[in-house]
Amino acid sequence: MERIRLHRDQIALVAAVVLPLAVAAILVPFRSIFANTASALILVAVIVAVAALGNRLSGFVATVSATLWFDYFLTRPYEKLAITHRPDIETAVCLFVVGIIVTELAARNRHHLATAAEEADFVGLIHDVTELATSGAPSREVVRRVQDELVDLLHLRACRYEAGSGDRPVMRLEHDGQVFLGGRPWGVHRVGLPGPEIELLVQNQGRTLGRFVLTPTPGYPVSRERRVVAVAIADQVGSSLRPLLGARA
Repeated sequence: MERIRLHRDQIALVAAVVLPLAVAAILVPFRSIFANTASALILVAVIVAVAALGNRLSGFVATVSATLWFDYFLTRPYEKLAITHRPDIETAVCLFVVGIIVTELAARNRHHLATAAEEADFVGLIHDVTELATSGAPSREVVRRVQDELVDLLHLRACRYEAGSGDRPVMRLEHDGQVFLGGRPWGVHRVGLPGPEIELLVQNQGRTLGRFVLTPTPGYPVSRERRVVAVAIADQVGSSLRPLLGARA
């Protein structure tokens, strides 16, 4: 998915440079009979298309490109980066401002859609793991499933489960999604999860049953939402171990 997004952004960036030039060149034969405001509106449509396809950078590049080629091809003196008529200056400024605004709106809308989709995926993940843990599946299967999900969720290099409790001082991922190192929170939103290892406790009724030992990918940012979901699915391992607790008692 990440590779597809990067490929799409690369295509959009190329389009941001090429499309405004191509459209402005196509309009050249009609510049004597076609109002400049109409040409500017067509270029705004190009900016909207690029901003919708790519990211904020591609939208900004398309805006600058469209403004420059509008000036070069469609305003007097033609084929020079100069504008002598005040209405053309106003149109070019409006083209640039509208392009920036449209790009920002498209970027925010894309962010909201991505966030909504990600949150839906998180809900589905928690539901699936909870269903597995309460279905009577072997604890080993639940642990393995959560291990795999933690690797994907937190972009880990590795993850292992250790049964039992220990007293060794380590970095710990807490229930509120914060990572604590020596009793102080770590700014993971800036530099990613700290290394070399972080523990995520598996508990049931206040008793520590084991821990997931997480090996982060250095410098890879992990949102707090992802960390909270990681804690939530790790808790399901504690639920699946409850029958074992009862048997031992």
